Amino acid sequence: MENIAMIHPMEKSMKYDVVIIGGGLVGASLAAALQGSGLSLALVEAGENPHSNPPPEQGAGANGSLHEASIDNDWDNRIYAISPGSRLFLKKMGAWDFLDPTRIEAVVKMRVFGDTRPESLPCGGAELEFDACQMGVPELACILENRALQHALLQTLQAHGNTTLLNPARCAAVSFTDTAAELTLDDGRTLSAKLIVGADGRNSWIRNRAGISAAPVDYRQHGVVANFSCELPHRGIAHQWFDAEGILALLPLPGRRISMVWSVSPEKAQELLSLSHEALCARVAAASHRTLGKLELITAAAAFPLRLLTLPQIVAKRVALIGDAAHNMHPLAGQGVNTGFRDARQLAELLQNRGGCTDCGDAQLLRRYDRMRREDIHTMQAATYGLKNLFCNDDPLLRSLRNIGLNATNHLVPLKKMLMRHALN
Repeated sequence: MENIAMIHPMEKSMKYDVVIIGGGLVGASLAAALQGSGLSLALVEAGENPHSNPPPEQGAGANGSLHEASIDNDWDNRIYAISPGSRLFLKKMGAWDFLDPTRIEAVVKMRVFGDTRPESLPCGGAELEFDACQMGVPELACILENRALQHALLQTLQAHGNTTLLNPARCAAVSFTDTAAELTLDDGRTLSAKLIVGADGRNSWIRNRAGISAAPVDYRQHGVVANFSCELPHRGIAHQWFDAEGILALLPLPGRRISMVWSVSPEKAQELLSLSHEALCARVAAASHRTLGKLELITAAAAFPLRLLTLPQIVAKRVALIGDAAHNMHPLAGQGVNTGFRDARQLAELLQNRGGCTDCGDAQLLRRYDRMRREDIHTMQAATYGLKNLFCNDDPLLRSLRNIGLNATNHLVPLKKMLMRHALN
């Protein structure tokens, strides 16, 4: 977590109700949501990279000097599309009030294009459009930067001041009894807790120690991210193209700026990272059919591998998982962090409204959390996995059917509302 500081001094050994491992967005949101719950809390962050994905592979390229002066490190290339439900969650805990509104952009419309593009229709023959007005909501999502939200959550925790924040702090060992879990840090300090929450990312340490495992499915794709300034106004519209090269999404940022997520093969990702800034801008502009005109790079491109992880359960003895520790999915729908926030939201509600159960790590309570989250997680994973496999397929018949389906869905407003209802939560 950025500039995280210990709020309360800590003895060699201390007892808590809940210890959260991982100070990224989802872990910090759970800690913030539990402020005022009466539960004693500790948040443990290793400090190297609180973001749930592995460190990105930087790649401006050896020939990247053509527009070196245009790179603006003031913008974060880790961008999230925050759903209205997640926004309400963040607002209730007070985190939204710490965000700079000039750094937030509302998505009022989303246009999705298939891979049938007659020459007469430069932006595609197959298209699906979601409109906030048609859905009866002010916006479909809000686009904001990782570090801005990370900072807002830290400010929220510091404003309340009753969570012990430990950073840097590395976990060394953990043991479980019928009544508690004991976490040992690498400096010898110990934390006893009724419940340990794993929010420590896709390679979760506590998940492995708790014996929760499953083989991840490699998507054979990398997500390439970068931010650009654009010649034409985006008007709050998010664009997404499915084609032979992969899945390209352009998300609106404040002003004439956009954020790109391009899911491509590992080989294609390396090719994109090796391009000069000018060549990368030209490649993205061409792939997006110059919808936003000429592009200019404002943050260097980076890439991270994509995978699917579906666990048999997201709880174990004295352990509950949230965020990327609990599930990995394709970013094509922008629902990874929102699913993580729903984990945090529902776990917080369960811990605060546990009735006569005084033990927040009670096995029956944790099984309820697992059941509560199962449908949502599996629905989002199945949808993203299915869409990725549907469009990243060269079968001519399948290509025809998927584009016909895209166009047909676009004319069925009730169906579109049903598809969007889950994503808006």
